[in-house]
Amino acid sequence: MLRKIIPGLLLCLTGFVAVSQSSPDDVKTFSLPNGMKFLVLEDHSIPTANMYLFWKVGSQNEVHGITGLSHFFEHMMFNGSKNYGPKQFDRVMEANGGSNNAYTTENVTVYTDWFQKDALETIFKLESDRIAHLSIDSMMVESERGVVLSERSTGLENSNYRTIGELVQGAAFQEHPYMFPVIGFESDIKSWTQSDLENYFKTYYSPNNVTVVVVGDVTLPQVQKLAEQYMAPIPARGLPPKVRTVEPVQNGERRVTTYKDISTPNILLAFHTPETGHEDYYALDLLNNLLSSGNSSRLTKSLVMDTTLASRVFSFMAEGFDPNLFNIYAIAGEGVSAETLEKAVLAQLDQLIAMEVPEKELQKVKNQKLMEFYHTMETINGKANSIGTYDVFFGDYRRLYEAPKLYEKVTPADIKRVAAKYFTARNRTVGYLLPEKGE
Repeated sequence: MLRKIIPGLLLCLTGFVAVSQSSPDDVKTFSLPNGMKFLVLEDHSIPTANMYLFWKVGSQNEVHGITGLSHFFEHMMFNGSKNYGPKQFDRVMEANGGSNNAYTTENVTVYTDWFQKDALETIFKLESDRIAHLSIDSMMVESERGVVLSERSTGLENSNYRTIGELVQGAAFQEHPYMFPVIGFESDIKSWTQSDLENYFKTYYSPNNVTVVVVGDVTLPQVQKLAEQYMAPIPARGLPPKVRTVEPVQNGERRVTTYKDISTPNILLAFHTPETGHEDYYALDLLNNLLSSGNSSRLTKSLVMDTTLASRVFSFMAEGFDPNLFNIYAIAGEGVSAETLEKAVLAQLDQLIAMEVPEKELQKVKNQKLMEFYHTMETINGKANSIGTYDVFFGDYRRLYEAPKLYEKVTPADIKRVAAKYFTARNRTVGYLLPEKGE
């Protein structure tokens, strides 16, 4: 077993292998007359394929009164259409050796289908039927409304992060609809009307508002033929309006506090950062790894491994068509106050601002990031999700293949620059989730 590799060599090898498995020219793209866009990558390594549908609709497209509708349609899309009754989508998929899933974010709703290559036409039948003829049956609506309400209440009960996350998000965004929780507000969920649902579906589930990615043991002519047969007849509608609200620059720290039956405080620090695709993205993404990826990362080592200030800490940068948030979440150790934990987190951020990160430490997280990239690109599922994500968020799937070089180009000076630019007191929203007994 090869146990030691020079870091720089690992970086080069990882980047080379990651992109060598496919190239931008291997991805073929076409659009139907109704505006539906397809990206196809043939991969005949195993006799399976997948289809990802990236619908450009998420909670940012909602307004007060109808929050949660994007997530609700993630449920309704599996509950019946013209030719397939409630739950039949799953049953037909399973009968053909396939499976599916879906997720909703502030920006997109994504449906994923995995299947044997011989089931490709069946997948087109299923997807085209629910796009063109989704059933919004009132009885099914009420059933799923109850499911979503239960999901919301149990999620907040069981997840301290969701509790504090909703509070901080609502404080960090004063105007932009990123203020809304993806699942929606309880009163809105209870009051959606039939016309709300029908209008929302007609507005956003138009074929010219989706990017479809097909990867696996299929051919481009196969996909084109089935797309023309099943998807092309679906009429396009006018593109939905873009979100025009721009969140004003935050010009002062904001603080929120709430209470819950927990044993130790939880804290969340959120900083506004640019939209995905911005030139600072790669430096910020590596900075995220520097802070909390692995036991030797700065926050994990200083707060969890070397001390008992925190029992857990993580950071992440939210994707966004518009500027979103860089979040740092920590759970205090026994007897540690929220204030003490916050100061410890800020001390680590101040170090990044004051001094350039050592080249060796930065090289380590570059290797880490590119290994993640390599492992993702090993599978047809990873390829499909990555190709679609880059096309939707970065504006061009070809940017995916540039990622290794763009990560490699980030310097210690870049890390220091973005830390100083975004990790400021004026740009910060702090949330405390405190034990009830502390009140």
